[in-house]
Amino acid sequence: MIAVKWPRLRVLDFDIENRPLSYMGEDYTSGEVTAIAWQFVGESRGRCVLLGRETPHEMLEAFDEAYSQADLVTGHYIRKHDLPIISGALLEGGLPPLLPKLTQDTKLDLIKHKYLSASQESLAEMLEVPFPKVHMTQPGWREANRLTPEGIKKTAARVIGDVRQHIAMRAKLLACGALGPPKIWRP
Repeated sequence: MIAVKWPRLRVLDFDIENRPLSYMGEDYTSGEVTAIAWQFVGESRGRCVLLGRETPHEMLEAFDEAYSQADLVTGHYIRKHDLPIISGALLEGGLPPLLPKLTQDTKLDLIKHKYLSASQESLAEMLEVPFPKVHMTQPGWREANRLTPEGIKKTAARVIGDVRQHIAMRAKLLACGALGPPKIWRP
């Protein structure tokens, strides 16, 4: 039997934070990206871009550059939350859309289960991931959404913390066979 060597995929782990922006009708609000953090799995350093330090255009272009270098992107609930929000922001900003990409979503690709929370925080604690969730209180979120210097710091800590936690959590889910195969996401 001949052993097949598969190429190693370049995996980008990312997360966003967003704030309410305007009412669209009834009580439904639109949103705006306030932070994007990412790190390539296996690399020691990541990057974080923050509204209030960069423009929305600069944030989206920086993320798109990293996204374009990835073979696969991963995060928690990225196909229903993070990627559609980024896609809408790119459209609003007159920027080209993200290209279709192989994704592994640790919420949507998790094995079928019952009586367990599928939140990143709960899964990470259950799997004994050494990176705790960075919590924000309502006053903290209000400060963050107002883009005060202290609020921007809190947002950075949360989004970077989520990426660190997610990288470790995904590794544990993969090791125990709890994630289904990656799926293509299309804008």
